[in-house]
Amino acid sequence: MSSSTPHNANKSQRPNIVLILVDDMGFSDIGCFGSEISTPHLNELARNGVRNTQHYNCARCCPTRASLLTGLYPHQAGVGHMVQNRGSRAYQGYLRDDCVTIAEALRAGGYQTLMAGKWHVGGPYQSTAPETWEPGSAEHPMPLNRGFDRFFGTLEGAGSFFHPYTVMEGTAADGWRFWAGKQGQMQAQDFYYTDAISAKACDMIEDANQNEAPFFLYLAYTAPHWPLHARPEDIARYEGRYRAGWDALRTARHEELKGLGVLDKKWEIAARDENAAAWADAPDHDWEDLRMAVYAAQIDRMDQGVGQVMQKLKELGQFENTLILFMSDNGGCAEFLAEEGHANERYRYHTADGEPIRVGNIRTLQPGGADTFMSYDLPWAHASNSPFRLYKHWVHEGGIATPLIAHWPAGIPANAAGGGRIVHEPTHVVDMMATCLDVAGVGYPSEHKGNIIQPIEGESVAPLLRGERWTRERPIFWEHEGNRAVRLAEWKLVSKFPGEWELYHMDDDRTERHNLLERNQTKAADFMRQYTVWAQRCEVREWPL
Repeated sequence: MSSSTPHNANKSQRPNIVLILVDDMGFSDIGCFGSEISTPHLNELARNGVRNTQHYNCARCCPTRASLLTGLYPHQAGVGHMVQNRGSRAYQGYLRDDCVTIAEALRAGGYQTLMAGKWHVGGPYQSTAPETWEPGSAEHPMPLNRGFDRFFGTLEGAGSFFHPYTVMEGTAADGWRFWAGKQGQMQAQDFYYTDAISAKACDMIEDANQNEAPFFLYLAYTAPHWPLHARPEDIARYEGRYRAGWDALRTARHEELKGLGVLDKKWEIAARDENAAAWADAPDHDWEDLRMAVYAAQIDRMDQGVGQVMQKLKELGQFENTLILFMSDNGGCAEFLAEEGHANERYRYHTADGEPIRVGNIRTLQPGGADTFMSYDLPWAHASNSPFRLYKHWVHEGGIATPLIAHWPAGIPANAAGGGRIVHEPTHVVDMMATCLDVAGVGYPSEHKGNIIQPIEGESVAPLLRGERWTRERPIFWEHEGNRAVRLAEWKLVSKFPGEWELYHMDDDRTERHNLLERNQTKAADFMRQYTVWAQRCEVREWPL
């Protein structure tokens, strides 16, 4: 079939659904949320769709994925911390049997279910020793065991973009195989993981279009998670752009966000983090500029991939009736990747040419190439999360605020004034299951494969996307590594482990500068009580475990 000839263009009134999750991207890292990084395709979706300025994740990679996929909080889904088994069902490190994934629910409702990208909710893997793996075992469920008809991607949390280990592909009917053979390492000279995810997603969409049933695609990019790996032509577009430094970048993005109407003009920018040097005091400005340039290039390439998926949908006549949802799994990542330690031991392997990878933020090396393994570090992460406090791991706004873009021409009314609609109601990744089932006309199951399924926690935000009045009925809760929060309407109670509770009025002070707990102790006590009830119900344990 020629890709230029739509097939089954009107095959179903039910929409296709493309759920895009990116990895470790901050709140202000895309153009329609204040960034200088070129993201024309995401900007197009925002311009003709809806942006929600108060959408939230779970502060860390795998807890967010568990919540997003199941409509439950991470502990209820089995990933209360990370993917290691900590000895209880809330912390077993892989999806529990008493939950269902969006894919399982939609497949039961007649959808084709596809996934390209990062899984990271199926237990731990030693990335350089695939011969020790047990994908598909009881403690290592993979997408093909949890409702997906097709899968291409990786099961672990991170790795090289140029020569990752354990890229795999398969179908629920025929099983899976490692893409790179028994050794598990990608050897193709021109391989780049972001491009491969995008290309496979397009292939899956084209194949799915041959069938009458609508499809659900979970498109889970690893970009822009470390390591800082990007194609040279992408890096070249950004090198030199960041020589004004992270302080100037934070300010510029804050002003742009206010100008776009994404942020209220009365909100002050959060103070520079105490662990971030002033740009004027930072050494090696050229090297720092290049680190941020590589990070920007990773986002640019991801946006190019989103554009390819959009173009494929248009070619097949499916763009108008496809709901596209875009978000990030946590805020910008401040992890340093020291030259010695965990990252060095875990990722000390070789390039496709047999050259050793040098792990760590080594100032004598240029970031971006296949033989390096760097991160962009805390000060740049602070800029990614502008204008908020803190980063990935924490549940202040910098750790949990994500852009949300929703686009669906057949189901989301266009803004007659142009520029897309902007909404400000608090929503959360836990709501995505309910939202997808709502637009698909599929019910949430009470039982699956002989297991009684936990009641759904999220609420459908479809009315909000359609422009109807919508207010969240229940609070949103967080716990990760002892960091805790409750958000209900305009108030947020939050604490950074092992610190005390703080209370903020989010309509007046979303950048969390003015703690109002002492003046609102009755409200704070009520929120603390609600948190305790939730934590007990979800079997949250005291930190450290």
